[in-house]
Amino acid sequence: MSKKYEFTGETKTVFGVTLKQIRLLVDIAALGLAAGAVGGWIEKEENLSQVSDNAWVSDNAWVSGNAQVSGNAQVTGDAHVSGDAQVTGDAQVSGDAHVSGNAWVSGNARVSGNAWVYGNAQVSGNARVSGNAQVTGNARVSGNAWVSGDAHVSGNAWVSGDAQVTGDAQVTGDAQVTGDAQVTGDAQVSGDAQVTDNAQVTDNAQVTGDAQVTDNARVTIVNITAVRTDGYTFSVCATPDGPRIIAGCRYFTYPEALAHWKEARGGTKLGDESLLIVKHLKAMAKLNGLDKPVKAGADQ
Repeated sequence: MSKKYEFTGETKTVFGVTLKQIRLLVDIAALGLAAGAVGGWIEKEENLSQVSDNAWVSDNAWVSGNAQVSGNAQVTGDAHVSGDAQVTGDAQVSGDAHVSGNAWVSGNARVSGNAWVYGNAQVSGNARVSGNAQVTGNARVSGNAWVSGDAHVSGNAWVSGDAQVTGDAQVTGDAQVTGDAQVTGDAQVSGDAQVTDNAQVTDNAQVTGDAQVTDNARVTIVNITAVRTDGYTFSVCATPDGPRIIAGCRYFTYPEALAHWKEARGGTKLGDESLLIVKHLKAMAKLNGLDKPVKAGADQ
């Protein structure tokens, strides 16, 4: 099969790596490019498939190391793809974005702006990573999810569905943000926590441990956390409906929380401890001004 591109003979050195400019030998109608069009820069032929569909590197973008661009993927602008990274499918990496390490960008995913995707991170489906956002470690962003602003998704965290992580928010550990959930502002979701459905975690709120925020729940402002002796995490947070106790998948008012643990663990050490923790969190919430409903607009 005939080759798709050749080297122009122009080279440049970036970070000690010699890059070679490429030129099309065939038309790529899908991109509106004709044979002879000058493209971006690669270190070697292995970086850009010679025969795979419409994959292309253009503008000042460059690909180096063992990184590969294949399928119909595009790397444009001043974007960099390096290490053992893979950009495949119909994915696009543009702007000043960086994809490196063992990261994968696939499907119809878009990585743009000054965003970084590195480590073993994966961005797939119709996901978008933009702004100054970073997706690192073993984190995954998939579906129609958006990660933007200065947000960080790291560790083994997973953002999927139509979820959005924006602002300076952080999703770390084994946390999951799914559905139409939003994590914004300076919020942090960590541990094994889950934020799902239409839930929102905003401002300086922290959702940790095994906590689950679901349905239409709103968690805003800094919340207070206590851990039972068996490692089970309780939090109290301010919401538009007043303070709520979050523990695992539970999202309770104070009376609901007391009634639940009296019924579920009444007469046991862990039951007594649970009731004391709820009472402690109620007192701490009052002391720290978390005992009143927050304005509905405060979680936007």
